[in-house]
Amino acid sequence: MQATRRGGFVFRIGIALALVSMLGAADARAEDKLLAEAVDFTGTFIFLEAKVPGAIIGVIRNGETVVRGFGEIADGSGKAPDGDTRMRIGSITKVFAGATLASMVADGKVNFTDKLQDRLGWDVKIPERDGKSIRLIDLATHASGLPREAEDKPGETPTADRSKEDYVASLTPDALLFAPGTSILYSNFGFDLLAQALGNVAGEPYPSLLKQRVLDPAGLKDTSFDLSEAEQSRAMQGHNFDGSPMPFLPTSPLIVGAGGLYSSTNDMLRWLGWHLDRFATANAEMRLLDHAP
Repeated sequence: MQATRRGGFVFRIGIALALVSMLGAADARAEDKLLAEAVDFTGTFIFLEAKVPGAIIGVIRNGETVVRGFGEIADGSGKAPDGDTRMRIGSITKVFAGATLASMVADGKVNFTDKLQDRLGWDVKIPERDGKSIRLIDLATHASGLPREAEDKPGETPTADRSKEDYVASLTPDALLFAPGTSILYSNFGFDLLAQALGNVAGEPYPSLLKQRVLDPAGLKDTSFDLSEAEQSRAMQGHNFDGSPMPFLPTSPLIVGAGGLYSSTNDMLRWLGWHLDRFATANAEMRLLDHAP
């Protein structure tokens, strides 16, 4: 799947990440022949039924991984996708923001119940409703009351053109749709603000904070914002809802909490293995805090 906008997907290019079994380890062992046969058979049907140019299926079970690619990374490219093929993972980016928050809570840098007002570091009054303030945990659980998106400017491309000024202008006194913590509504806006707040507390840009606290410890070498020209040559081609190819757009530093990450199936399986390894001692507090909310 490739994101057309943040949180929106179209099945022109597909990635299926199947999570099997209750426990997995981060390091892959020898390929299980039965698992491989199941992935080959099922994946062929998924690919043919989806009518997409290419698809990748990755499965992890008991620490064993299987990856299969079908079709090609773009119409007429002749390049078959594989476990190292890069693709934009859209709103899966949000789970990495949640993990960054959990890491900082585990280290005592922030608390789940810290107010956004005290952590964002912007010269703006964060709206409240019914006497309730937005907390970091509200942002991470879609319970902030903020709308799905900050307001667009005419002709603006959200993935590339969003600015701090856009967000500040959207934080009007009546911006909240409900009192924070009392309901749930999907919000890219909220996760974007979460990433900005965490970066402000750490005193560094959020992408470098994410790399230091989440990507590097989990061994994710192919997960990053934006792609070089060389990386684009081995990336899946995204498509709009009308089937037209999407260009590779740069990611605005303001939307890095909610979307914009590129990754590979191999990295996604490492990430799943990290989450499934419930008895690992490294980053155990972070994993527990990440899962609990």
